[in-house]
Order: sequence, then structure tokens, then C-alpha cells
Amino acid sequence: MTAVPESSESAPSGLSPEPGRDAAVLPDRAAVQHRTVNVLMAAQIFIGVGMGAVISSGSLLVERLTGSQAAAGFATTLVTLGAAALSVPLAALSRSRGRRAGLGLGALIAAAGSLVVLVAAPLGWVPLAFLGLLLVGAGTAANLQSRFAATDLAEADGRARALSLVVWSVTVGAVLGPNLTGPGATAARAVELPEEAGAFVFSGVAYLLGWALIHTRLRPDPMLLAARLNPGGTTGRGARFLTRMSGALRHVAASPSALTGLIALVLGHAVMVSVMTMTPVHLAHHGASLSVVGFTISLHIAGMYAFSPLVGRAADRFGRVPVILAGQVVYVAATLLAGTAGDRRWAVTAGLFLLGVGWSCATVAASTLLSESVDAGHRAEVQGASDMLMGLVGAAGGALSGAFVAVSGYGGLNAAAAVLVLPVSGCALYFGLRKR
Repeated sequence: MTAVPESSESAPSGLSPEPGRDAAVLPDRAAVQHRTVNVLMAAQIFIGVGMGAVISSGSLLVERLTGSQAAAGFATTLVTLGAAALSVPLAALSRSRGRRAGLGLGALIAAAGSLVVLVAAPLGWVPLAFLGLLLVGAGTAANLQSRFAATDLAEADGRARALSLVVWSVTVGAVLGPNLTGPGATAARAVELPEEAGAFVFSGVAYLLGWALIHTRLRPDPMLLAARLNPGGTTGRGARFLTRMSGALRHVAASPSALTGLIALVLGHAVMVSVMTMTPVHLAHHGASLSVVGFTISLHIAGMYAFSPLVGRAADRFGRVPVILAGQVVYVAATLLAGTAGDRRWAVTAGLFLLGVGWSCATVAASTLLSESVDAGHRAEVQGASDMLMGLVGAAGGALSGAFVAVSGYGGLNAAAAVLVLPVSGCALYFGLRKR
């Protein structure tokens, strides 16, 4: 077929053009899918740099500004809460204007949030810094929704692989990001900023580069093209998005497979966020330098993303539920190793690496299971709702993590996180047995 020119995209409403035009201008689906995945992978490298820099430095910056170890967990909480709050509006924008608009705006908001943190840090304005961290959460929302964008045009037998490739591409940037903590501290001292704020310079630039790539290269838009290829499936304006999302959640509740995917996504994310949030503080209190903290978070993020193509292949070959269950086993091993590490830095680092691998198994398999278990008419709303719930539960885990460490120590936090494996395993086993 003749590919549609980049200027021939659908109208901003996302509705199909006149019926008579479609046959003449529709591009080749496989070619556009290949291009879409490549562009998303490239953009995720930059977004990953921004995310990694914030993860490694955010909790340390909040602890410095507030003077409270318990408050340190609010850094990740605020980023995660910002992702939750913005996931539904960004999904609605993607539905009505396309993925380029939704993902691009998320990256822009995150860049603005990094700038706000840089303004607040030298002034010691804690509320302003908290606002900046909330805005930075838009980058996480864009990161999560990118994995679903990879499935808009994918064939059924290749969805997990396409999704996993986009997840994997974050590896380069997300591993690099935390290691910018040391250079960031040097740059911060040069301009009289708190050392912990320096990484936000790199995160802001990275988010801007991610936006530029999405804005200029994600053409034709995969969601708008999917709507044109499947009339009546994913079309519609964003004004009724929340009403449709409510119906979509009822649709999920009526589907055992979709409900299993949603529960695994949400609770698995809570396990990862709660433990990861307080690990930089735990290491710092045992004498670790910023470089050591950055290295540990880098390995954790490598575990999250580096093996996702293998996880995707396993999910396509062996099924979604077995991979979800494998992730729960890895979570238990991770929390046991990190929770009993004490001042052994290698054990904390190894535990955080396994924590990332468990998250990869749960997220890739559960995201694919959820996406394929709902019909096209509900898919965008379900994706937005799942990201919102992941953000809300992750924010709660991040907020409570500081209190858990203050009361029962880092080991107690890991033990509490491991308990969340039980409901996920129960649901996955029940659904797996019911399929037989």
C-alpha cells in the first residue's frame, strides 16, 4: 500500500476521515508498527535518563530540605502520585489527539517539574520542591503509556514482544541516569546548588529531548491509525473519557484474566516502589557515597528493563500467568536478600537488582494480559485506569515506606512489601487453574 504522508494525519478529534478516502491513504500497518516501536524505543532512552536521575537523588534531596528521614520517602511518593494524577488526562488526550500529543505533553510537564525543583532547592522552599516532584511524575506517566502505545498496531502473537522492546529501551537511559548523581553534584557545587539537586539539570534536558523526538518522529500516530483501521473500536472524543473509564473498569471486573492482570500490575508496582524508595536513604545512613547509591539504583533499573525482551518472549511462549508467578518468586527472593542485608552493601545491591527483575516479569506479562483481555472499545480507558491505580498504590507505598523504616527498620519494610506477593499469587493461580 501507499504510505500516508506525515501531513495526512487524522483530525485532532481522532475521528476517522471520510469513508471514501481511507482506502487510498491508509499506510502499511506492519511498516508503521515497526517505525512506531523504533521511535518509542529511542524516546524512552531520554525519558529513562530523566527518571533514573530523579530516582537516585529525589529522596536524598527531600531529606536534606526537610531534615527528616521519614519524609525522604515523599520524593518517590510525589513523583508516583503525579504520575497517577496525570495518567488519566494524558490517556484521554491520547485518545482524542493521538499518542504523540499525550506522550509529548507528559515529557514536557516533567521537564517543567525538573526546573521547578532546581528553583526551589537553593531557596529551601519545600512546598515548591514538592510541586516540582509532582510535575516530574508526568515523565513516569509517559513512560508507562509508551509500553501500551507499542501495542496499538501490534498483531496478537507479537504484543508482548513489542511491549517488552519499548520497556527494554529504557535500560540505557535509566541506568545512565542514576550515575549522573556524581557529575550532578559537581555541577551543583559550581552554581551553588545543593549537591542532591544537580541530577535534576540532566533530567530536565533529557525530558526535553524525549519530547522533541516524540513530537517530530511519531508519525503517523499509532492510536489514530488504529482507530482508522478498526472503525468503531478506539475512536471517540475525550469529553466522555471518564464515563467510559468507569464502564471499562466494570468490564475488567467481569473478566478474570483482565482482573488478574490489573491486580498483578498494581500490587507488583507497590512492592517495587516501597522498597526502592528508601534504599538510597538506607545506604547513605550506612556510609555509602552518592556514587555508590547511584550505582545501586542503576543496577536496580537494569533489572527492571534490561531483560524485558526475554520476559516478553517467555510470556508469548509459556503464557502470561506463569511469568507473573515467576515474578512473585523473584520478589520474595529480593526482599529476603535486601531485608536481611544490614550494612552489607553488596546484598542490598543484589536485592535491588532482583527487585527490578521481579518488576519486569510482573509488569510485562500483566500489561500484556490486561491489554489483550479487554476489547478495543475499552482499551484506552483501561490502560489509563491501570496506570492511575499503579501510581496511587505506588504513592501510598512510597509514603508509608519512610514510616516503616523509622519504626521497624529497612528489614521491616522489606517484610511488609513481601506480603503483597500473596494476593497476586492467589489471583494468578486461581485464574491459571480456571483456564484448565
